[in-house]
Amino acid sequence: MPQAKTVLIVDDSRVSRLMARQYITSLHADWIVEEAGTGEESLVKSRHVRPDLILMDVNMPGMGGIAAAEQLRREFPDLPISLLTANVQSATREKAEALGIGFVEKPITEARIARLLSPLEAQRP
Repeated sequence: MPQAKTVLIVDDSRVSRLMARQYITSLHADWIVEEAGTGEESLVKSRHVRPDLILMDVNMPGMGGIAAAEQLRREFPDLPISLLTANVQSATREKAEALGIGFVEKPITEARIARLLSPLEAQRP
């Protein structure tokens, strides 16, 4: 039986975190969903829970998503990170690509979440 995965949702919007959580748990009721409201909190949580995937908002108070993703990339080079953002500027996409992280536009939908989770579903424990 495949091992349950852990997904960390990082977004300053509680509503966005709740929606992403609901989509993930509707697809994988056994998966663990952790939440962080800031970039700083995402660093602490990632070190503690070692997620299998991070969904990261870009625009947040304090440390933004790109700065947090850069630091996480240095600490966890193989950790899948995807920006989940309404900031669709080409500079943001290019920065994500340069860091080797994914980029998905908001609004959060079940289809977009499913696409982000699909690489994890194929992994074996």
